[in-house]
Amino acid sequence: MEKLVIPEQDIINAICVYIARKKQVTPEEVEVELMYDDDTGFSAEAFVAGRKQVLITGNMIEALRMWLEEYLNRDPFSGIKLELDDEEGIIAIIR
Repeated sequence: MEKLVIPEQDIINAICVYIARKKQVTPEEVEVELMYDDDTGFSAEAFVAGRKQVLITGNMIEALRMWLEEYLNRDPFSGIKLELDDEEGIIAIIR
């Protein structure tokens, strides 16, 4: 099976939908900033109504699983690996 690359904007979109469902707001009301740190790895900050929520890598993977299943009709338990790409930013590789 070919691998699928999910670009940074789609990762942000997946997190927006994920947070919107948890906070019972629309995805448009959520702002997301993706981050990478050599010590802590991948994370994201989500802002809703002026409040910040920090997501760790596991939360990001959970959001991507939801996105894969509902928006791409793919197996949500395929291998998902986050990578830092020099040109593309933070991407997800789906096996």
